[in-house]
Amino acid sequence: MNYNLIAASTLALLTLSTTGQAAEPLQIGISAEPYPPFTYTSSDGDWTGFEVELGLAFCDAMNRECEIKPTGWSGIIPSLKDGRIDMIMNSMSITEARQRVIDFSDPYYFTPGAYVAAKDMAFTPPDDLDGQVLGVQSATTNATYARRALRDSGAEVRLYDQAEQVNRDLLSGRLDVILADQIAMQELVERDAAADFEIKGKAPHHSAYGEGVGLGLRPDDDALQADLNDAIEDVFEEGTCTDLSNEYFGTDICT
Repeated sequence: MNYNLIAASTLALLTLSTTGQAAEPLQIGISAEPYPPFTYTSSDGDWTGFEVELGLAFCDAMNRECEIKPTGWSGIIPSLKDGRIDMIMNSMSITEARQRVIDFSDPYYFTPGAYVAAKDMAFTPPDDLDGQVLGVQSATTNATYARRALRDSGAEVRLYDQAEQVNRDLLSGRLDVILADQIAMQELVERDAAADFEIKGKAPHHSAYGEGVGLGLRPDDDALQADLNDAIEDVFEEGTCTDLSNEYFGTDICT
């Protein structure tokens, strides 16, 4: 029996198998519910936005092919842990509670929460929350902040599955005020439908908001974590993050 030939054939098969696995695209999980201007669908149905473009820039820096995989927000962490996606890139703040379940890359942006209400409403948060109906998207740092810091404010807090549901209920008068990411709220008040609304104030720095926004990863993906951290550094140094931030927000939110 030619053991050298068998060994060579086995090595070749292993090499092909490893190469095939390495070539598989990384799955970037984003919420299936649009979150403009971070993630949303364009007129041709493709996903785009600040985080979509930035995530693909990170993949380019890693010389890896990536695919955008929309996933329901409430199930996005289980999808990561089950291996259906390889990373979460959807404005997910790095908090102690989440770090007990998943790992994170280095942060790539940080913005505080902001309150939006009607322009003609005399409202200074959090002092004027008593008696108001406040809308917040569930499973977010703003919901955590509302639960921890606003429970004695006198506000009725309503939780929603999707950010656009919160926005619609504010614009239709079913909510008095909403609390959400400042950048997303800046985009909201610039819409024609929100001409009568404005940002009334920002939430203070609080532990609920964590250390900034990072990519969510499985705890055992040390190699991917290291590659992503290097990619984040490279993309920042070459100015891509700042360019995308200025394009989408008119300011630099990159950390």
